[in-house]
Amino acid sequence: MSPTLRSAAGSDVGQRRQMNQDSAATSPRLLVVADGMGGHAHGEVASSVAVGAVVDAAARLGDTDLADVDLLAVLGTALEDAAARLTGLAKDDPELRGTGTTVVAFLVDGTRIGIAHIGDSRAYLLRDGGLVRLTRDHTLVQTLVDEGRISEEEAATHPRRSWLVKTLQDSSSPEPDLFFHEARPGDRYLICSDGLTAVLDDDAVREVLAGEQNREAAVARLIEIANAGGGPDNITCIVADLVDEPPAEDAATLVVGAAAAPPTGS
Repeated sequence: MSPTLRSAAGSDVGQRRQMNQDSAATSPRLLVVADGMGGHAHGEVASSVAVGAVVDAAARLGDTDLADVDLLAVLGTALEDAAARLTGLAKDDPELRGTGTTVVAFLVDGTRIGIAHIGDSRAYLLRDGGLVRLTRDHTLVQTLVDEGRISEEEAATHPRRSWLVKTLQDSSSPEPDLFFHEARPGDRYLICSDGLTAVLDDDAVREVLAGEQNREAAVARLIEIANAGGGPDNITCIVADLVDEPPAEDAATLVVGAAAAPPTGS
């Protein structure tokens, strides 16, 4: 029996935003979070389109055995599709020009996980009590850290810490990080938007993931702490466990955030 994902997801507008521009979706094979760029037009559209494109790509696989599937190619093509969809929308509606979003997506085949990442949403692994960040932020500040020009501590409070150097948006070809991760049964994953990590440091994240075994409760606790810390942005997170169990018979794709909301005017 191949290990499978069991997950929970939640999305909250936070304390300072009027609209939720985050989107996320989960299934036994798929995890994806997208954070529409608040400084750009209609970030909720961008995140919804990105999540929709990734969900559609996974759906096209159906019940196919993924052993011979190039997981990274599927994810890369899905993000290209998302950018093309945004470009088409922007051509039809000039107000959507410049629409952009971050994306973190997992496509899972047992212990083989393909990961796509662009922007500053993050993926973490909790294994044997230790927390590891699987993604590297595509931000100006992270570049400065990589170049040794500032420390991680300075980066946490840098006034330009949210300046993105890579995103998925219309009229451009995305350049995501695409990589494999070898999982183990018992691993726990967190995928989240920066509305969570702007408030919680890695130690606080690890404490919740290690201390709260119930996935739904862990999601709720993370959102609660982020809101208690000021909730400066939308907060979206997925907590997923890789377990030696068959997929739930009624497992369906769960969508939260902007992508789950009805279109404006409906």
